[in-house]
Amino acid sequence: MTANQPSLPHSTRALVEQLAQGDPDASLNFGELLDSFSERAFGLFLLLVMLPCFIPLPFGVGSISGALVALVGLQLLFRLHRPWLPQFLARRPIRRRSLIQFRDRMSRWLERLERLTRPRNEILFDHPLAHAITSLLLVALGISLALPLPLTNYPFGLILLCYAFALIERDGRLLIIGWILGMTEIALIAGFSAELTEWAHRLL
Repeated sequence: MTANQPSLPHSTRALVEQLAQGDPDASLNFGELLDSFSERAFGLFLLLVMLPCFIPLPFGVGSISGALVALVGLQLLFRLHRPWLPQFLARRPIRRRSLIQFRDRMSRWLERLERLTRPRNEILFDHPLAHAITSLLLVALGISLALPLPLTNYPFGLILLCYAFALIERDGRLLIIGWILGMTEIALIAGFSAELTEWAHRLL
């Protein structure tokens, strides 16, 4: 972080508010944002890549977000200290307008979640087994999000919002909720896999 670069808050809602301040047409650099958030950068990474789940974007964008979520899970699995991004992605600009739209749509949820979250049960972020569970669930959720399934953006987005909050604020209790929701979502997709496959064939 440079000397004239403002530090980012560790509250997720305050983080979103700060990033959304300024010219809506301005762009933020993906890599620099992650660098400035140090050890909690994986939570910020998730927060940024799930934005398409909450703002209107062309069909198929979820596949990109899903691949990036899976990438987060793989990097956590290999115990990287901060997210690794290829240069073309690290240099990719993020429009502040997208953050403003996300803030406006999710402000009530962000405020409620912030009141409920705080650092607790932090061993779940360091214990090898718990770390592996979080990583593998993120990989599975990322792969599922990448599938062309109807009406899944908001459910996946809300689950990933739990993970992002938990990682940023080191709230182990919220992380457990994310585990439960993630396992439930994956089980539902697996249970209805035949119907979803038939729908995909009709779509194509």
